[in-house]
Amino acid sequence: MKTLEQDQEERIKQYTAETESLYSEFATRDGQAVRLYESQYRDPLRTQFAIDADRIINCKFFNRGADKTQVFSFYKNDDITRRASHVHLVSRIARKIGRALRLNLDLIEAIAIGHDIGHTPFGHAGERFLSALYFSYAGKYFNHNVHSVRVLNFITRNNLTVQTLDGIICHCGEKVDERYEPAALPTADGFRAVFDGCYADADAVKRLRPATLEGCVVRLSDMIAYIGKDRQDAMFSLGMSPKFDCDALGATNSQIIDNVTNDVVANSLDKPYLSISADVYAALESYKAENYEKIYKLPVVNEPYDNVIKPMMEKMFGRLLSDVEKNAADSIIFRHYLNDGYTKKHYYGDGDTLLDAPADAVVDFIASMTDDYFTEAYRYLFPDDALNDKVVTIGYF
Repeated sequence: MKTLEQDQEERIKQYTAETESLYSEFATRDGQAVRLYESQYRDPLRTQFAIDADRIINCKFFNRGADKTQVFSFYKNDDITRRASHVHLVSRIARKIGRALRLNLDLIEAIAIGHDIGHTPFGHAGERFLSALYFSYAGKYFNHNVHSVRVLNFITRNNLTVQTLDGIICHCGEKVDERYEPAALPTADGFRAVFDGCYADADAVKRLRPATLEGCVVRLSDMIAYIGKDRQDAMFSLGMSPKFDCDALGATNSQIIDNVTNDVVANSLDKPYLSISADVYAALESYKAENYEKIYKLPVVNEPYDNVIKPMMEKMFGRLLSDVEKNAADSIIFRHYLNDGYTKKHYYGDGDTLLDAPADAVVDFIASMTDDYFTEAYRYLFPDDALNDKVVTIGYF
């Protein structure tokens, strides 16, 4: 195996130190990295947070973001945003802000590309339906940010840093804030307590606040990434062409991104927090309100989820739960998930597991599904069900 000479390793360490010397005093340093489980692994070519990013992008479930839709799930249109493109857009926006503020770009990238890996098929509608079922069967709440941590650090055992995991679990920024100030970094035990608490408390995720400035940047960038892109998807991909009244930040996605990122940087340089000017804050609130009224609440957007996907998920959940309880080895939950060599080796196959109840396995399986796999799995499980014919997709022609 090819290795570096000792003097080469020392030179690379020196280069890394020189790069860090240019960081803001409020940036996270590589030497501050703390892993959830103690590890002596080091790589002379990668920082600790770069190792995190590589582990995330090579995770088995990362690829599935290419077939998990954001808002518009029933259109064959290659221009509509999928989770995979969304996380890369978040990463680019966050890196743009982070570079200007002299923050740790490796940490920003790791948080950004990992933040939605635990998302369900069919966007936030699928997340709501799965959470209701999880609570009904196991008394637990499902949140995609929490599940991203479960996927990355427990199901696939990547042993990421607490800084990366904290940024992922705290990334949800549905509410716009004028100021984003980091909380204290939790210990490994403290982070596990926060993680566990999110399953028992419906409001726990609303109280989460990133513990690094890099995490704050990703949280804000997540909102910047979708607020204009959802409008673009609606106007240019679906032919909906809703008329938006608010154009204070621009009419196009690129204009919105440029105006908001410039404002964030201008108001946050050399500060231990992120800040948005009052007029941009007000504009973002208006943009979001318009998106809800003119996109997210439209019957044409919601009816396929409420009238088709919800009953399908309910029926699938019950069937898969019964299969796990019966240990039905021929079920797709065993053949395609629980007995899969990778997953079984890393998580379900040993005695040290979070599989407290069969409902946990069912939630993990359904959350891992892509949109297409979900509908095909349902047709396989219930070939004669009339719901199959109600999954209507608008084609290219």
